[in-house]
Amino acid sequence: MLDMLATSANEAIQWSELGLRPGIDLGFFELKYYSLAYLLGIIFAYWHLSKMIKAPGAPMAQLHVDDLFFYCTLGVILGGRLGYATFYDPSLWTTFESDSFVSWRVLRLWDGGMSFHGGLIGVVAAIAWVSWRGGLPFLRVCDYIAVNVGMGMMLGRLANFINGELWGRPVESAVSWAMVFPSDPQELARHPSQLYQAAGEGLLVLVVMLSLFWLTRARFRPGLLVGVFTALIAAARFTVEFFRQPDAQLTELAEQSGLSMGQWLTIPLFVLGVGLTVWALTRREMASGKPGTTTAPTVKGAAPEIDTDPA
Repeated sequence: MLDMLATSANEAIQWSELGLRPGIDLGFFELKYYSLAYLLGIIFAYWHLSKMIKAPGAPMAQLHVDDLFFYCTLGVILGGRLGYATFYDPSLWTTFESDSFVSWRVLRLWDGGMSFHGGLIGVVAAIAWVSWRGGLPFLRVCDYIAVNVGMGMMLGRLANFINGELWGRPVESAVSWAMVFPSDPQELARHPSQLYQAAGEGLLVLVVMLSLFWLTRARFRPGLLVGVFTALIAAARFTVEFFRQPDAQLTELAEQSGLSMGQWLTIPLFVLGVGLTVWALTRREMASGKPGTTTAPTVKGAAPEIDTDPA
C-alpha cells in the first residue's frame, strides 16, 4: 500500500509548482486571500441582499440590511472562531502565548482555525437579535440571508486551496487531479478536497439558492429557502468529508466512529433542513400584495411594498 501511494505521489500534481501565494504583497502589508475571501463574501451578501429587498414580498428594509451586515459579520468571525475552539480544538481555551500582545490563543484569529458550524450559530444569533429589535419575522429573514451564503463559502474554500491547507485524504486509486501539498509531512498524493468543497458547499448552493429566489415563488413560503439551504449544504459537507483529511487532533474520532467531527455536526443540520423544507411546502403560500390577495404585514421601518412582479 505504501509503495502504491508513493508511486501515486510521484505522478501527482505538485501544488508547489502551481505558483500560488497565500496573499497579495502590497509592500507595506500582505493581504491574505483568506481574509479577502471573507471580505468579498460579506460585500456580495450586502449588495445582493440590498437588491433582494427591492423585489415584492421583502420582510425588511435597507436599515435592517445595514444592521444585519454589521451583526452577521461579527457572528461569522466570533462564532466561527469560538466554534472551532469548542468543536475541533478545545486546547485553544486553555493555551496562552507569553510572547504576544494577545496571549489567549482562542483570540488569536490570525493563527487560523474557523468552524462553519460555529459561524452558522453566530449568524443565527445575529439574525435573531436584529429580528427581535426590528420586529422582523425571524424565519423570513433567515430565508433571505441563506440565499447569499454560498458565495462566501465558495471563496473561502478557494482561499484554503490557494493557501495549500485543509487538504484531502490520500487517493486510493489514481486520479489525474491528485495533488501533493508541501505542508503534508508524508508527501502523499491527496484529494484537493478544498476544490470539492468550493464546488459543493459554494457554487452548487449559490446556483440553487439564486435560482429559487429569482425564478420561483419560494420566497413566499416562509422557511423554504433556509430549509433547502440547510439540507443542501449539510448534504454537500457530509459527502465531501469522506475525501477531506480530518483535523490531526480528531483523527482518532474519525477512525473509531467512521465519521469525522464535521459529519457528526452535519447530521442534525440535514434533519433540520429537510424538516423545515417539508413544513414550508405543506403550509399555505403567503400573500404577495397581488390583486385578490391580502397584503403582507408591514414591517417596522420598511417602505410600503409595491408589487412590480408581472407574474
